[in-house]
Amino acid sequence: MNHLLPVFFLAALAAPAATYTGSKACQTCHPAVYARWSKTRMANVVRDPQKDPSAIIGDFSKPNALVTFKPADVAFTYGDKWKQRYFYKKGNDYFVYPAQWDVQNKTWRAYHPAAGTDWWTARYPDDQAQRPTGPLCDGCHSVNYNIQSHEVTEWNVGCEKCHGPASDHVAKPSKTNIVNPAHLDSVRANDTCMQCHTQGQPLKNPIEGRYYDWPVGYTAGDRLADFWKLEEHKLGETTFTHFPDGTAKKNRMQGNDFVQSQMYKRGVTCFSCHDVHGTQNNADLLKPAQAQCQTCHGPQSPNGPSGTLTSHTNHPATSTGAECIGCHMPKIEAEIADVNVRSHTFKFMPPLLTTQYKEPNSCNACHKDKDAAWSQQNLDKWQNISPWRMQ
Repeated sequence: MNHLLPVFFLAALAAPAATYTGSKACQTCHPAVYARWSKTRMANVVRDPQKDPSAIIGDFSKPNALVTFKPADVAFTYGDKWKQRYFYKKGNDYFVYPAQWDVQNKTWRAYHPAAGTDWWTARYPDDQAQRPTGPLCDGCHSVNYNIQSHEVTEWNVGCEKCHGPASDHVAKPSKTNIVNPAHLDSVRANDTCMQCHTQGQPLKNPIEGRYYDWPVGYTAGDRLADFWKLEEHKLGETTFTHFPDGTAKKNRMQGNDFVQSQMYKRGVTCFSCHDVHGTQNNADLLKPAQAQCQTCHGPQSPNGPSGTLTSHTNHPATSTGAECIGCHMPKIEAEIADVNVRSHTFKFMPPLLTTQYKEPNSCNACHKDKDAAWSQQNLDKWQNISPWRMQ
């Protein structure tokens, strides 16, 4: 019998894996952070209009040929900043109605990913009613989506989406039994955000007969590359996802952009600029955008521009053209219709790219009434900027 003792000893040492508790369990010890987070879009991207009718922001008051459903038919709303989509339940899956509300332009638009756009359109029928949100959306819009039961611990981006299962921590709070992205190396820290803010595919697809558009199996603290590959791109090609230089062409690709940047290479993390627990600033930035950039790139910083801000930007100091994000994070990535979101490569995109590759550029992202040639002519007059960087 003695030869069995090591086996029993090892079994006794093997503690059961932590389980998910839901964000409410975090509120007791972290009330201030929980209160801030609960007001963010992370905490409210998916809402139940049957519990809160104010969740629906689309205009159902007038007939519209695109809108074949009523508010009473909506199980969940998704989004409220740029667009709002509407889910209904069939069996144990959810599906998206083929109409979405354009928040900025206040109009209805069709929703139907066309063949040859997202990679998964080749794997699912060309019918919204046969494209379940479970494999295509819900893994990022929930905590602990179960691919067998299609159930979740909670909807929305809850605490455990970024901190991992918390049962051990709830039972006995300790820094050693919860994931804190701030204590991870920069790669795994950024992976925490990139699990949802990248376009790609699981390394193994299909999974149990379904093709997934999110990293199945990944948990905060893991190495994302063990579960997920980023969307591929060949330089010089324009695709649904990329511009010719490799910059993202559509939303949900902040991470695809960021890994190309000097910021990423030098260990900057997403939360060096953002606080997903919530702030008063746009995009949950730690500071207003210009102040955030100048935290590291101010006039007195070794990483800052030479000369004054005006001499660096060649725009009046109080104009939008003098904002760092105007040139280094232009709004060029498609969200819905003519509404774009900002690039995260932090590269200045010169107008010459537009003429060579029919690619957007930093100048005409603002100067929409001008063309690339006009922008290039003006850049050529900037004596303090190297012409080689503008070509």
